[in-house]
Amino acid sequence: MHKPAEISENSAKRTALILAAAQSVVGSAAPISISLGGLAGFYLLQLNGADTALATAPVTGFNIGVALGALPAALLMRALGRRPGFVTGSIITALGGAIAAIALFRSEFWLFAFGLIVVGLGGSFVQQYRFAAADNAPPHFRPRAISWVLGGGVFAAVIGPQTVVWTRDLFEPVLFAGSFVALIALGLIGAAILSTLNVARENKTTAGVTGEPARPLSQIILQPRFMVAFACGVGSYALMSFVMTGAPLAMVGCGFTPDEAALGISFHVMAMFAPSFVTGRLIARFGKERIVAIGMLLLVGCAIVALSGIALWQFWSALVLLGVGWNFAFIGSTTMLTESYHVSEKNKVQGLHDFLLFSTVAFASLMSGFTLNAFGWEMLNWIVFPVAAFCLVLLGLLVLGSRHKTIAGAAE
Repeated sequence: MHKPAEISENSAKRTALILAAAQSVVGSAAPISISLGGLAGFYLLQLNGADTALATAPVTGFNIGVALGALPAALLMRALGRRPGFVTGSIITALGGAIAAIALFRSEFWLFAFGLIVVGLGGSFVQQYRFAAADNAPPHFRPRAISWVLGGGVFAAVIGPQTVVWTRDLFEPVLFAGSFVALIALGLIGAAILSTLNVARENKTTAGVTGEPARPLSQIILQPRFMVAFACGVGSYALMSFVMTGAPLAMVGCGFTPDEAALGISFHVMAMFAPSFVTGRLIARFGKERIVAIGMLLLVGCAIVALSGIALWQFWSALVLLGVGWNFAFIGSTTMLTESYHVSEKNKVQGLHDFLLFSTVAFASLMSGFTLNAFGWEMLNWIVFPVAAFCLVLLGLLVLGSRHKTIAGAAE
């Protein structure tokens, strides 16, 4: 009687583990791009005697690539299946690494920014890993499946920054080029891991037997649950990107070394993903809304610590709180989001969600450089408070509305 469910959960675990392994390798492109994007951009602009206010534009390019690739990635996987789509994404990541390395050898800032856009296009496929894990899991296992995949980011937190440390000066005097050459290898290794994935046929079959008609997109996104999940997911991710993008430049500007800045990003990325091993269980025990709220409060805590001083431990502590807060808020909101659409609607909803999400994140990373240059590190952190408060208010209204409906239903 229970055998099919058991097989389904075993399949979900295998899928989540493969995607977690790919996350650890291909996902390391994000910390490499973020920790080096601003520094390499500053290096190239300074080398060419240009205005360094645009130093974070390559990081913005990475986020723009993720945003631009969100809908095409979803459509490609709908047409070809998850495995061919994910393998393609890894190859695109490797291609972006090659373009970025060539740009550094040629000292061309905008070519470097374009290279990071291509890396971001590959990253849009990485963002779909969590949805693939959720789609291939029974409802009770979905929070844990998402957490397992994002847990692969713990290894990305080590692989990415350590790649920076060991390869940054590999082609000296051309700084940073070695790290992007290494990114080519990481993309190809990720493609090999993803070639073992076997979910395309399952997803197509599942979509074909549900019998649920696809609703108009407007009807889906106007659901209060979708809107709150979207707002909390976008708010937490944008704040994380806004503060994290400016942090390496702020640390170097305060007299710390690029290696200390990269180590701070390593701690941050580890804090982003390490809680994933327990976040799914915490959601199951305490509820999605409560975990999202705790995440938002941790983001506020990050800002408070960052505003308390500019010692190295304060930078690092703030980045750790930033990572844990993002983990709770983003995994919780992603789980809420998966409850707002049917299987037949998943591709268009997931694609639109990630397009809007990473468009906002790209804008946040661009504004990080301008805000840091014009107003300093403190202003980056003051902006956290109103955004987090807005998300908490929306979350509170959703919970109150749900309780009111439950009480009204019981009364009837």
